Amino acid sequence: MTLAPTLTTLDALQAGQSATVIHLAPTAQEGGADVQRRLMELGFVPGERIRVLKRVLGGPLAVKVGESTFALRRFEAALVSIKPE
Repeated sequence: MTLAPTLTTLDALQAGQSATVIHLAPTAQEGGADVQRRLMELGFVPGERIRVLKRVLGGPLAVKVGESTFALRRFEAALVSIKPE
């Protein structure tokens, strides 16, 4: 019996936790394609390991991707499907 991996979105990850990016969800919001492209350009691509460094209550998340650190708004982080480690 094989268990399916637990998937969630980046906005649910707690500070100090790491994960692997699985995919980016499309968004119906105006400019959604631009947001998705920006996330990919920042390094949020399938297979990439990421780590949440800090969360601000109701605010952005500080996320480390490779050797770079980025601040993501909650709605952006919600577009990134991840597999927590």
